[in-house]
Amino acid sequence: MKLLEYEAKEIFKTFGIAVPSTGGVIRDANDIDAALKKAGDGPWVLKAQVLAGGRGKGGGVKLAKTEAEAREIAEKMVGMQLVTHQTDAKGLKVEEVLVDQASDIAREIYFSVVMDRKSGMPTIIASAEGGIEIEVLAHEKPEVILKMPVDPDRGLEPYQGRRLAFDLNIPQKQIGAFVKMASRLVQVFLKLDASLVEVNPLILTPEDELIALDGKMVTDDNALFRQKELAARRDPEISELEREAKKTGLSYIGLDGNIGCMVNGAGLAMGTMDTVSLAGGSPANFLDVGGGANEEQVTKALKIILRDSKVKAVLVNIFGGIMRCDTIANGVIAAAKAVDLKLPLIVRLEGTNVKEGKALLQDSGIKMEQADSLWEAAQKAVAAAGESK
Repeated sequence: MKLLEYEAKEIFKTFGIAVPSTGGVIRDANDIDAALKKAGDGPWVLKAQVLAGGRGKGGGVKLAKTEAEAREIAEKMVGMQLVTHQTDAKGLKVEEVLVDQASDIAREIYFSVVMDRKSGMPTIIASAEGGIEIEVLAHEKPEVILKMPVDPDRGLEPYQGRRLAFDLNIPQKQIGAFVKMASRLVQVFLKLDASLVEVNPLILTPEDELIALDGKMVTDDNALFRQKELAARRDPEISELEREAKKTGLSYIGLDGNIGCMVNGAGLAMGTMDTVSLAGGSPANFLDVGGGANEEQVTKALKIILRDSKVKAVLVNIFGGIMRCDTIANGVIAAAKAVDLKLPLIVRLEGTNVKEGKALLQDSGIKMEQADSLWEAAQKAVAAAGESK
């Protein structure tokens, strides 16, 4: 799960990591005055809270020197569509704006903790040239990037922190503070089951203070069962339907098309979507019910698909390896009856107990079409979606 900047910095603060004085986030431009007062004396920085890089270049980070200027920025920023190099052409709607007190910057440093898949170890990636996206830095100046593996059982050792401070040219009197901050950022990574903790930039002020000016965090979804506070947060990257599917154990991603797809297995799901597209249609979703889905899950999957008002036809494509086709057939029948399905339904079954599954569908009395191949199923779904518009 990806966290917004203000969420990451709230966590940093609980670990004793210095962050800018903040007025919090506003969701209505009318709340700007209270946020400015809470943040302290100006100038202030208003930052769009979206999960995309390049916010500054896209107009999502603005400096306000006066209260009037802050109000004007807030009115434009709240609700805007922010387009960056990491979004599509439509951009992302800005629902929340962070209001921070501006900081004086003497130096910018890049600091992150990631999981190195090759070594299987948490690894610090740092550079004395912060404020630049690490991908750009890695491409243009790979020699300025430092890497340091960290023992997950011991955390960052003091000698490692000092060596990192020397390599980053941290002032002598601030080495102790840097080692402490670096160690705490590593602890954030380890204790919260993160896959990424990033500060860019970590700034050094003219008074030699170290402040995490920005914050980015990604946590491991598979570990959320032991991170109750994180699990309770609303993931801004997923829709309500995706959230509901996740609770049920289904993998669902909403798309822009009108053909709802229910498939078992991620590879088959992607192949089904490609085939629908080749047949001239457009999938409304990616939905993988998994290899061990039961009738209840199939029913919930169909209900989730049908809650998308764009869906004009439903395509069920199941290969029964671990899963039996008769189980899927019973699930489809139960689901169609439970939701009083009115839309065209196309079902393609193959694999274990396929004859039994097809017979159950045939005798169910449910209005549907069966197909013997994926291509035939896709063509029927595309035709049905066109007719039901």
